[in-house]
Amino acid sequence: MKNSHIAKSVRLALAFGAASTLLSAGAYAQDVTDQDENADAEEKAERITVVGSRIRTDGMDNPTPLEVISTELAVEQGLNTLGELLRTSTVASGSNQLTAAMSVGSVTEGGAGNESISMRGLGANRTLVLLNGRRAGPAGTRGQVAAFDMNSIPVSAVERVEILKDGASSLYGSDAVAGVINIITKKGDESAINFSANQPTESGGENYRLNGTYGQAFDKGSFRVVADYRLQQELARGDRDHFACEQRYLIDQATGERADPIDPRTGNYHCNDLPYGMWLWDYGAGNYLSTIQNYDYDGSKTAAGLPTYNPVNPGDIGVPEGWYPVGYDKLTDGWLDADHPFQDLQTMVPRTEAWSLYAQADYDLSDNVRFYSEILHSVRETKINSYRQFWEPFIPAWAGLVPGWEGDVALDPTAVTDHSGSVTTIDYTRGVVGLEGSLGFWNWDISWQRSLSSGTYDTKIILQDALEMAANAIWGDPCEGEVSPISKRACYAIDFFDPEYVRGNFDQGTRDFLFGMDHGKTIYKQDTVDAYITGDLFDLPAGTVATAVGVAYQTDSIVDTPGEQTLQGNSWGMSSAGITAGRQTTVAAYGEIQVPVLRDLPGVYALDLTGSARWTDVNTYGSDTTFKISANWAITEDLRVRASRGTSFRSPALFELYLGDQSAFFDQRSDPCWDWAAREDAGTINERVLANCQADGIPGDYAQDFGSGTAYTGGGAGTLKAETSVSEGVGIVWSSPEGTVAASVDYYQVRIDNQVDDITGVSILNLCYRSDDFENEPFCDRFTRNDGTETGNWGIDEVYGGYVNVASQYVRGVDTVLSYQDDTPMGYLRLRLDHTIQIERTYQQFADSQPEQYVGLLGNPRHSGTITASLERDTWTYTWATRYAGKVDDYGEYVNGSATTYRGTPVYFNAEAPTTFYHTASVSKQFENDIDLTVGITNVFDKKPPLGSPAYSYTTGNAMMYSQYDQFGRQVFINLNYSF
Repeated sequence: MKNSHIAKSVRLALAFGAASTLLSAGAYAQDVTDQDENADAEEKAERITVVGSRIRTDGMDNPTPLEVISTELAVEQGLNTLGELLRTSTVASGSNQLTAAMSVGSVTEGGAGNESISMRGLGANRTLVLLNGRRAGPAGTRGQVAAFDMNSIPVSAVERVEILKDGASSLYGSDAVAGVINIITKKGDESAINFSANQPTESGGENYRLNGTYGQAFDKGSFRVVADYRLQQELARGDRDHFACEQRYLIDQATGERADPIDPRTGNYHCNDLPYGMWLWDYGAGNYLSTIQNYDYDGSKTAAGLPTYNPVNPGDIGVPEGWYPVGYDKLTDGWLDADHPFQDLQTMVPRTEAWSLYAQADYDLSDNVRFYSEILHSVRETKINSYRQFWEPFIPAWAGLVPGWEGDVALDPTAVTDHSGSVTTIDYTRGVVGLEGSLGFWNWDISWQRSLSSGTYDTKIILQDALEMAANAIWGDPCEGEVSPISKRACYAIDFFDPEYVRGNFDQGTRDFLFGMDHGKTIYKQDTVDAYITGDLFDLPAGTVATAVGVAYQTDSIVDTPGEQTLQGNSWGMSSAGITAGRQTTVAAYGEIQVPVLRDLPGVYALDLTGSARWTDVNTYGSDTTFKISANWAITEDLRVRASRGTSFRSPALFELYLGDQSAFFDQRSDPCWDWAAREDAGTINERVLANCQADGIPGDYAQDFGSGTAYTGGGAGTLKAETSVSEGVGIVWSSPEGTVAASVDYYQVRIDNQVDDITGVSILNLCYRSDDFENEPFCDRFTRNDGTETGNWGIDEVYGGYVNVASQYVRGVDTVLSYQDDTPMGYLRLRLDHTIQIERTYQQFADSQPEQYVGLLGNPRHSGTITASLERDTWTYTWATRYAGKVDDYGEYVNGSATTYRGTPVYFNAEAPTTFYHTASVSKQFENDIDLTVGITNVFDKKPPLGSPAYSYTTGNAMMYSQYDQFGRQVFINLNYSF
């Protein structure tokens, strides 16, 4: 409990943050130790515990790769959340991460606004997050809650983050497959008030934070309290030009010029976002031109003489004045209304308001026993605005029910509305109490932790029963004086065929009848008891054999109750879901031993072996044993080699076991057999898929969209088994004798087998039609398809998926760290390079499936990293940081690479991003009155996200939406800190 020189040197190294490494602390520790060698000759060096081991060591020669990130980095680079800080690490930069922006517009694990870290791209569920060495329970909403939400603890309460880049299930249990993130909070008697702000040079996305901390240390203990408030203003789609007009972004193969259609109303390339209008489904009309008909709101179509329908023969289409067919050739593609003002209101980064209170205290009950405790409480509210398309009813024009419309077609008014979005509130509480002490040279620790996440999610919905009731009224069903059967709304006769209705200009009666809010709630509770003891067993000629043994008991429970309308399947066009409820109990015993094998021999300055094993029993799965062995070979004082091999297993998460049946919708164009003849001509269809679609009797020109298909998924309780994995690594570490230069190179590989995977509707369709044994393929029995008897409808009705043990993942790569720090004539200079090379990252869904290679695809660069330089001169600090992601493209996913056709013209699409660099510059000044001021600029050169073709990459507008790319643009930031 008292400080030693080595412990001080460790803390000094950690304080350097991204500009240094534990590697370089060894020389400093050696210098200080030499100076006081006589005074300390009879004392054993103090030992500390670092992540990756329960055994206390001097922390200098960790046998597995460990990255330490100081939160000073957040101040120097204008980073506002723990998630932003962790995404600077190379374990996260090589794969697409879940950010708050990524949770907009889709249902993601943990719900809206949730941020998690997926180390090595293996999934957030396979990355264990610890808080001060103990598990941090999950937080989030909806049924799929399993990972810690990085928004739950403010970065102001954190001193540093330790990232173990290696599997560690043998010590920490399930989830530590890819590695461990250990968040270390601030301690001591420092007190401060801090204000920070990030102001983009364009409006939208502003971020403000105010926090205070007060701590005191006294003879027998200490305490600290941190209060934090953060406001992230919304970044709306209309706030940035690169989100605005979603163009096709196609290049003519012959001329090299853009091949997009021109919108005659603007003279610019057509904006092809979300179309709205009157859909006509053909039932044999002789003059049928197009599915989509637009109304001439501004008179431009009439003025241009755009062709419309002129019925001549029986069954021909006739339309009211002002309606025109569009989207049936390149010219009329330019007239298609698909750029609505509602899209400018769409949230890109949600408005998030969060406040947190963190407190920790410790007290010496005796000379050998200390009591400690922690409490964390945070509240986060995330608001998302959006817009959507919806349609109903389906009325035959020949029935004469809709004035002005005639012919052998069905009318389907497809409107757009801004009644879409959600408000998510997360209350997260985590408490820890424990005792630690010593028995001679043995140290013990016992703790109890409870985390409780209580979240609500309020979602804007369209009421299915109301929409159907209003549609049925067109056929003469009763409306006036009636109420909808589920939502109990007073019926209102909606004029579905009014052009103003179609473009979302609804009257109040329509709004009151159709629109509602659904209120869901999620509670996740985790209790953990952990006890271990560590110390020395006996001495060998090469040193002391040390060990640690412990036991753990953990319970997890989840209850997710979707809103009433969702439970009853009454939310139009959105997934329905049942209640997700389950409980899991885990019991474990573990042990670790460290054996010094050799010392002071030629070529062997030191050789240590460390082994650990864990027995785990999970009531929903069974028991299993995992192990890990590590070797740490110091060739000289300055050069060493480290290697490790370990096994892991991950029992299925509660949502994977008990997820209530959920439904989702998919576009019929996801059907592998959609319009297969055209794709055969273009050379863009898989040969096996082509043969199977033909064998299934599906016409080559089947391209009629009769509405979305429905996919169902649910938990796999009773059938799921645990995932298993093997993690291996070998590395070399060198530091110069004077401690100014250090370098490490580590090779890693992880293989996960029997992986739990949600087989989605689209995956099932692909697995069926890609099968070598199509006639006997069981996945072909998991969906229903129309037989074409209904007006040529060959679409998919329903697909049944769910969580099963089918997949495997394999990753391997190299992490490189190079650091330099020394006094120079200019000041104290620190340089650091963190670089990762992903050699391979494959996903194989079934044993006979072709592995999918992700490295080099969009969102998964082969090369990524950070370069940081800082110069301390008197009371000034100057910092320049660069993060980069290598070139990526998805062309290998297509038979013809980037070549395709548009309206019969050979064109190229864009699904690549160049090597991208982002730069941050800051200046810090320490004033004599205990005030520290930092000002800086992020994205110094205002780099925009790469542009892509929306049909072939994940974009908003044409801006690529992968976590490696900045969406805000240039920002100016300030951090003002007053210490007292």
